[in-house]
Amino acid sequence: MTRHPLFGLFLAMFGALMLTPDALFMRLSDMGGYQMVGWRGLLMGAVMVALWALTSRRKGRDLTLIGSGFGLAIVVCQYFNATLFSLGIAHAPVAVMLLAVATVPVFAALFARIIIGEPTRRATWVTIIVVLFGITLAVFGGKGAVTLTSDALLGAFAGLGVAMVLALNFVILRARPDLPIPLLIGLGAALAGVTGVVITGPAQMAEGTVWAIVVCGLIILPVSFFSLSLASRYTDASNVSLLLLLETVLGPLWVWIGVGEEPTPMMLLGGVIVVGSLAIYLWHTGRRGLALQT
Repeated sequence: MTRHPLFGLFLAMFGALMLTPDALFMRLSDMGGYQMVGWRGLLMGAVMVALWALTSRRKGRDLTLIGSGFGLAIVVCQYFNATLFSLGIAHAPVAVMLLAVATVPVFAALFARIIIGEPTRRATWVTIIVVLFGITLAVFGGKGAVTLTSDALLGAFAGLGVAMVLALNFVILRARPDLPIPLLIGLGAALAGVTGVVITGPAQMAEGTVWAIVVCGLIILPVSFFSLSLASRYTDASNVSLLLLLETVLGPLWVWIGVGEEPTPMMLLGGVIVVGSLAIYLWHTGRRGLALQT
């Protein structure tokens, strides 16, 4: 069935918007890093594997793909994504963490070129540069700017790790559309969750605000990551990665609404630059796609 040229882009945008309140609910949970890894991983893993069990018509074939090179790569990517993001948010300034994650479009463009030989258009690179400028302005510009400390460096390295595995995940799924997304992502998340529970200890898992982290694990993460991963089959991995950056600028606004952490004027200006440049890119890409169909 033929899809509209903007189908993949809007699916990615939906997934990114669903992910934007994630940091707020993580903050509301008041949990430690590995404790969040445990809850988020197990809950998301359960939802994704259940989705696969209910919808897959080729379960035997799907199970054999787990042991393939690309299948294992998706499981490993999700394991490190689930682990590093929670640890980074728990131990480092959120702004630095999200700025590092914002490099995901660059890694996606590079991996797409290396793995599947997919070139990145000039308009995409221009948008990447403008978006990174806007995010840098939001994080480091004006009053309330972030300073680089040991915690900030920890967040930067964790964020870069998240960016690399997310980019690799999107590129592999675009290269191999036969891979069962819910099963592989669910297994990676569940393995991370088991690690989080073991390190935290079962007795400490109930500390904090459990309902907030349950919202993350049962709703926000499964819906957003399934949408983003599926979108990579219908549009370039760099496009999915670009739209994922909506979380970087809209996430702090959710935190402001939820817990009263007011953003600085530079954060708002940077957010306008990011959202505006992505809107122009979507409009330009949509017109180009429609022109190619006629």
